[in-house]
Formats: sequence, structure tokens, C-alpha cells
Amino acid sequence: MRLWSSAIVSMLLDFAFLKKSEFGIMTISTLKWTIEHYHQAVEAGVFDDVHVELLDGELVEMPPEGLPHASLSSDAGDYLRDRLRNRVKIREGHPVTLSNNSEPEPDLAIVQPLGEVYKTEHHPYPENIFWLVEYSESSLEKDLKLKARIYAAANILEYWVINLRTRELIVFRDSLNGEYQSRSTLTSGMIRPIAFPDVEIEVTRLIR
Repeated sequence: MRLWSSAIVSMLLDFAFLKKSEFGIMTISTLKWTIEHYHQAVEAGVFDDVHVELLDGELVEMPPEGLPHASLSSDAGDYLRDRLRNRVKIREGHPVTLSNNSEPEPDLAIVQPLGEVYKTEHHPYPENIFWLVEYSESSLEKDLKLKARIYAAANILEYWVINLRTRELIVFRDSLNGEYQSRSTLTSGMIRPIAFPDVEIEVTRLIR
């Protein structure tokens, strides 16, 4: 059993209890968490035994990955690395730090290849992100609504959701006033990322 210091216990009592959000997912919060509070808790080992991400100031428990989720997202990461080479860094399931008290852990984050910056200074910021990808089954509603809103508000250029139930790629683009103005659904063909219009991505390589 993990023994926490009185300071950590006090912080948890001040900030956290389980509740169900409007999206039907378990969150852990009473007051809004800031990025600073969240990082302090992470460094103290508070979340070593539970997988959470910070979304709009609330801690959201992340469900475990099923086999299709893990396999497809890993294969997609390899495919995108092959297509984009050294023009990007592709992070799999690691945090990105956003300005709206959010630090999600997207399945794939296609970001600027800043090398040591991500090791010693900070996770990718919005200005470092080309686009984000989520593979979704049990988290589909959260990813299509809550995360889309958070990413749009942070001015993430492009956001892709792979619906594992229907094997569709849902593409969000053109953020304005905290909402994406464009949403399209693809099951085949090619797509060109906004940040790399010279690169064609085969949709079926992402969804099957």
C-alpha cells in the first residue's frame, strides 16, 4: 500500500473526489485543477496507480486500451513516421500541455521535432503541435465532444478521431471561437494534413 505524506493527502482532500461528468466518464475533482497543481501531484507520485489526464481543469480516468486500439494506433504511428520522416516527432500516448488547464495524452501527437526540449523543458505546447489523433471506442463520446472542444479552444490545427466501432476517420479542422467549423468522415481514399499538404496519408492504413 502506498503511504502518502500529509501534504499530499491534504492536497487530494482539497481538490479531489470521484464524480460523473456530463459525458458519462469518471472525473476526479471539486475545484478546477491548474497545470501547476497537476504537475505537482504527478511529481509526488499521486497518480502512479491510476491513469488520468487533465481535461479542462478536471482529472479524467483513462480506460485501458483494448487489442484493436493498441495495435492500430501503434501501426498508425509507424506508418506516419514512414510518411513524414524527420519532419516531425510522433509521440504515442504522451502528454501535450495546453493553455486551458488541460494536459491530455492523445494516442498520437504529431509535433515539431524539438529534441531535448521535450526531455528537459516541457511537453509539446499548441504551437508545437501539427495535429492530434485519438483511437476511440469506449471513449468515443468524450473524444468527439469534450476533447474536440478543448483542442479547438487551444487552436490545434487539426484533430483526427478513429471510430473503432465503425472503422471511420473523423477529421476536425478550422477552429473558431473554441469550436471546429469543419467535420468530415472518411472510410477510404487519401487525406493531406493541413501542415503537410505535400504528403498523402492512406485512410485505410489508419483504420484497418
